[in-house]
Amino acid sequence: MATDPSDRAGRSPRRTATVFAAVSCTALTLLAASCARGEDEAAGEQDGGDTAAQAQVLDEAAGSDETCSAEQAGIEEFDLKDAKVGFSQSEAESNPFRITETASIEKEAGKRGVELITANAQSDFAQQISDVQDLMSQGAEALIIAPLNSDGWEPVLAEAERKQVPIVTIDRQINGDACDDYVTFIGSDFVEQGRRAADQMIEALGGKGEVAVLLGAAGNNVTTERTKGFKERVEENAPDIEIVFEQTGEFTREGGQSVTEQLIQSNPDIDGIYAENDEMGIGAVTALRGAGKQPGDVEIVTVDGTEEAVQLIIDGWIHGVVESNPRFGPLAFDAHESFGKGEEVPVELIISDREYDADNAEEELPNAY
Repeated sequence: MATDPSDRAGRSPRRTATVFAAVSCTALTLLAASCARGEDEAAGEQDGGDTAAQAQVLDEAAGSDETCSAEQAGIEEFDLKDAKVGFSQSEAESNPFRITETASIEKEAGKRGVELITANAQSDFAQQISDVQDLMSQGAEALIIAPLNSDGWEPVLAEAERKQVPIVTIDRQINGDACDDYVTFIGSDFVEQGRRAADQMIEALGGKGEVAVLLGAAGNNVTTERTKGFKERVEENAPDIEIVFEQTGEFTREGGQSVTEQLIQSNPDIDGIYAENDEMGIGAVTALRGAGKQPGDVEIVTVDGTEEAVQLIIDGWIHGVVESNPRFGPLAFDAHESFGKGEEVPVELIISDREYDADNAEEELPNAY
């Protein structure tokens, strides 16, 4: 299985990266830049509608040394250009993360001339299982899945194994055995995101105060790990910060607003709110405005990096945002292309996320989504 994110050491700076140091450029083509070209040189260039500064960049210090190849997985090699690829989206394209994620997959498929068939489960896990099975019955020879939940994928994994359909999972992990059940997971280090959000909260509160946590949806590793990282860092570095409230807002703006309205009634003097995604954080701002609060009365830290959240930093409502970049298209198709050629692909590809705060929000706003 992949390395536990909590065991990872220090982080490397953002850069155009190879998959890991021991793998050459030809092992897995990353993004739209050659291995020799630096990010500064690529800045401002367009690739599928996104600038190089907006593209996902791998963290060379993270991820896994374990790899998967078609031979290891018992799957025949294939040419991605001749394959039909199925993409399963878990949630409606009604928030910026999902809109950008789906658009990135579609743009990259179009750029490469790959036939893409898609399905959207609209936040219904049973529907997503049915969707993926249907994609395979429509002839999908490779799958990109943005899972709603991490557990419960056994029917899909069994059918994919029988039909020799490789799976790349993005954003959230599927709980299974790497290379047996899926080729690779591409996403952020969610524990580290929680730690970095805690660092921003500690800075905002000067190391003391009462904090509420707006939890993401239950049943997936994103919520579990963002919570774990936040709590660990607060306990370690700021024992005078007390987490006095935890409730799920289901990763939705409406949920964040509703939970924050309850919070204000029970604890009107709350000092800080950690929202595990921007949508809940924006909902919290709406609730605070409705309660007559002013920018800065309650310090808010969120995770994602949407334009609206970064603008709220500029406006003074949000203290800071830890990015979670949804532009998965290039890396997901690179992984399938390399796997199809018989090359070794790391079973975990971890993205290096930026941060937004008052010092850089205005300058970095164009890179938000």
